[in-house]
Amino acid sequence: MEYTVQKLGEIAGISTRTLRYYDEIGILKPARINSSGYRIYGQQEVDRLQQILFYKELGIKLETIHQIVTSPTFDETKALADHRSQLLDKRAQLDLLIANVEKTILSKEGRMTMTSNEKFEGFKQKMIDQNEKTYGKEIREKYGDDTVNKSNAKVKNMTQSQHNEVKRLSEEVQTKLAEAFKTGDPSSALAQKAADLHKQWLMCYWSEYSKEAHENLAQMYVDDERFTMYYDKEIPGTAEFLKDAIYVYTGLQK
Repeated sequence: MEYTVQKLGEIAGISTRTLRYYDEIGILKPARINSSGYRIYGQQEVDRLQQILFYKELGIKLETIHQIVTSPTFDETKALADHRSQLLDKRAQLDLLIANVEKTILSKEGRMTMTSNEKFEGFKQKMIDQNEKTYGKEIREKYGDDTVNKSNAKVKNMTQSQHNEVKRLSEEVQTKLAEAFKTGDPSSALAQKAADLHKQWLMCYWSEYSKEAHENLAQMYVDDERFTMYYDKEIPGTAEFLKDAIYVYTGLQK
C-alpha cells in the first residue's frame, strides 16, 4: 500500500507541512517521487513515522529522534518494546494521579479523609519514576536493588514537611558549594560545610550512611556526564570540587 503526503497525513493525524519538513531534514523521506512530482510513501515509511510519533509522545526532541531512527544500529523491534514499557510506566503514573484527584474530590465532599502523605503520593511516585529512568540502571548496579528499593520507599513515605526539607537542603548545598568553589580549597570550612549539607541531603534518601558509599557517589558525579552537567551547569568544575570536598570530609583518602 502506498500513500501520498495528504493521505498519510490524514491517517497519522499530522499536517502535510510536517511531513514535508520531515523530508527536508532527512528524518522521513518518501519512498519515491512519482511522475507528477508527488511524494509517495510505502510501508517502511509508515513504520518509521509511527516510531517518530512514539518518541515524540514520550517527550523526546526531534533532533534526538533523528539520531535514533537514522542510526545504522537502530532496532525497530527493540524500540517498540521500549516504547511499550515507557508508555505503561506513563499510564501507571497517570492512573495514580487520577486516583489521587478522585480521592481528593471525595475528601472535599466529606465522603472520605486523606492524610497529608496520601495527597502527594502521585507526585512522589513521578519523582521516583523519573530518577529510575534517568539513573536507575547505574545506581542499581553500584548499590544493589535492595538499597535502591529502600531509598524509593523512603521517598514514597515522606511527609510534605520532609519533602520541603529535602528541597531546602538541595538548594543550600548548591548555594554553599558555589561559595566554597570561589575559595578553590576543598578542605576549607565552606567546602566542608557543603559536604556536610550534602550528607544531610543524602540521608533524606538513604536508610544508613557509609563513608565509602558517599565517596562512590561523589566519584560518579565526575565519571557520569549527566551528574557532572547538573553540578557544572552554573560553574564548570563544581562537580570535581564537590568530589574533592567529600573525599576530605570522609577522611578515607590518604
